[in-house]
Amino acid sequence: MAQKEEAAAAAAAASQNGEDLEDLDDPEKLKELIELPPFEIVTGERLPVNFFKFQFRNVEYSSGRNKTFLCYVVEAQGKGGQVQASRGYLEDEHAAAHAEEAFFNTILPACDPAVRYNVTWYVSSSPCAACADRIVRTLGKTKNLRLLILVGRLFMWEEPDVQAALRRLKEAGCRLRIMKPQDFEYVWQNFVEQEEGESKAFEPWEDIQENFLYYEEKLADILK
Repeated sequence: MAQKEEAAAAAAAASQNGEDLEDLDDPEKLKELIELPPFEIVTGERLPVNFFKFQFRNVEYSSGRNKTFLCYVVEAQGKGGQVQASRGYLEDEHAAAHAEEAFFNTILPACDPAVRYNVTWYVSSSPCAACADRIVRTLGKTKNLRLLILVGRLFMWEEPDVQAALRRLKEAGCRLRIMKPQDFEYVWQNFVEQEEGESKAFEPWEDIQENFLYYEEKLADILK
C-alpha cells in the first residue's frame, strides 16, 4: 500500500514538472521524483534562443510544450501625457500560478486610477479557461487597462469551455489575435537573447505562414 502511495506521489510530481512517468518501480528513481520540487514562475528580460524556437513555434500539435512563455510590454501614460514603458517575460510550468495570472500578481499587481495602461502580451499559447476568467475579472474592475494578447497557438481550442472563455475575453474588451510572422520577428528582436555585439536575423520556419492562417481561421470561428 505504501509503495502504491509513493508511486502516486512520484507520478504527480513528475507530471507537474514535465518528467516522463517511466521507471517508477526503480526505488532511486521513485525517491528522486517524490523529492522533485514544482517549477516556479521565472521572470527576465530576454529568453534563451532555444526556448523561443521550440515554445513559440506555431505548430498544430504542441506535444512536449508544457510551458507558457509570456512576453509583455506595459505602457503607462499619466495625466501629463508622458509614457513610461517596461518590458520583460514570464514563463511557467503549469504549476501553481500560470504566467497570465503571475503577470497580474507580480508585474502589474495594482493600477493607479490616474494612469492609463496599454499592455501587450506575446504568448506562446492562448490562455486556459481559468486564466481567461482571471483576465476578465481584472479588466472588469480596471477600466483604465487595455490589453492586447497575441498568441502563437490556440490552447485546447476544441474544448467548449475554452472556446467560451475566449469569447468572454472578447466581451470584456480584450483584443485577442494570432501572431503573424512579423510578430514572431518582433519577439525575436526584442525578447530573445542575442550574441553580445551581434544581432542575428530572424529565420522563419517553413510553415509559419500556413500555421498562422490555420489558427487565425480557428480563432475567427470561435469568436464570431
